[in-house]
Amino acid sequence: MTGGGVTDTLVSVSNAGPTEQDPDGASPSSASVAGPTHRIDIRRLLDRITALAEIGPIAGGGSSRLALTDADRAARGLVTTWMGDLGLTVSIDGIGNVIGMWEIGEGAPVLVGSHIDTVATGGRYDGNLGVLAGLEVIEALQQSGATPNRPIGVGFFTNEEGARFAPDMMGSLVYVGGLAIEEALDTVGIDGARVADELERIGYSGPTPSPGPAPYAFVELHIEQGPVLEAAGLQIGAVTGVQGISWSEFTFTGRSSHAGTTPMELRNDPSIPASQLLLEARHLAHLIGGPQVATVGRFEPYPNLVNVIPRSVEMTLDVRNSDDEVLRHVEHVLFDYAETMAAQEGCSVERRSLARFEPVQFDERIVGLVEATATGLGLSVQQMPSGAGHDAQMFARICPTAMVFVPSVNGLSHNPAEFTESADLENGANVLINVVWTLATTGVELNGAVHE
Repeated sequence: MTGGGVTDTLVSVSNAGPTEQDPDGASPSSASVAGPTHRIDIRRLLDRITALAEIGPIAGGGSSRLALTDADRAARGLVTTWMGDLGLTVSIDGIGNVIGMWEIGEGAPVLVGSHIDTVATGGRYDGNLGVLAGLEVIEALQQSGATPNRPIGVGFFTNEEGARFAPDMMGSLVYVGGLAIEEALDTVGIDGARVADELERIGYSGPTPSPGPAPYAFVELHIEQGPVLEAAGLQIGAVTGVQGISWSEFTFTGRSSHAGTTPMELRNDPSIPASQLLLEARHLAHLIGGPQVATVGRFEPYPNLVNVIPRSVEMTLDVRNSDDEVLRHVEHVLFDYAETMAAQEGCSVERRSLARFEPVQFDERIVGLVEATATGLGLSVQQMPSGAGHDAQMFARICPTAMVFVPSVNGLSHNPAEFTESADLENGANVLINVVWTLATTGVELNGAVHE
């Protein structure tokens, strides 16, 4: 298989950042792109996606690889082997983040990547695309004889999904210094396992110190995980930032008793305030509209028997908004509502924060570069926010960062039916390789100043 060709003509961004693409598809006024360009080998990328998906396979073509399980260990071994095949220097830190570095040029590296852990009902593209496309970028450049001025690295970061251990994006949060590694290592998962013990068990408790060094820039290619690009008939999303995220766990406690002999007016049924909170969260999200979303992903009554009034109900609440002030208002309203409804039913309620991240804005220069690169490749592109959390939002704390989105068929993700057309995968990876090439050779200008 062959990689793409090399030219001396690079993407350039000429002023202070991107503007929205004109409705008729004209290029952004802030950037210009000349071709031809670098190209990835889509067959090689698809082969790696397929091979990785075969680890932890589930019905429907998806994968189940919760963080730090045996399936995660096998996936790590495969991807790390691919890194070694490309001659990359592989490092593993104390939280299990793995980075393969193409030691070429000098200075801080351009870093790409994502995650390879999944939810229990995961697809084959979420996270995996960003890591495997990063490998493909390096391989295509190596095969073409390209010599970037900076090192280029690809990484995968531990427990991005947060499906087994909270918070999500744990590995990248530790990398950037947002979470003490001691606290992360002591985290206990939904199955009672401890992060430190599981890292030791699977052999990925590494020696590299945390926090890690700041890259020159970080770029993450990802499926959109939503319906916006497909509905608009667009090929690329230039991601401007990530919504704020609040995860909470509520435990409502009442009195368990017989379902047939306890009159309705004498019950202390914790499923009532829990259900009322679920409905109020949905109502409030509709009332606010726009980017506001609310989800109850887990709802567990105990003892969960057909003829017994529950003693307790444990539930999770996920609320998100791109405006942190609005997000805080929603939290305040729903937290107070839970207390009020519990009291009315003669129940108690306890709340525990599982994760809380403020909205993140990505670097306008890199966002503009993504948009300009896509336009230069003849692809339709739109700036857009991300409704899902990503490792990129953590790296935005320490270096210029942006993301590239490609369409998700029917907007599905966290589902075995998750799918992105091969042509869209190729488009996204071709945008990525040219963005990385520009960052690793010429940098990005902002009012005449080059980020160094």
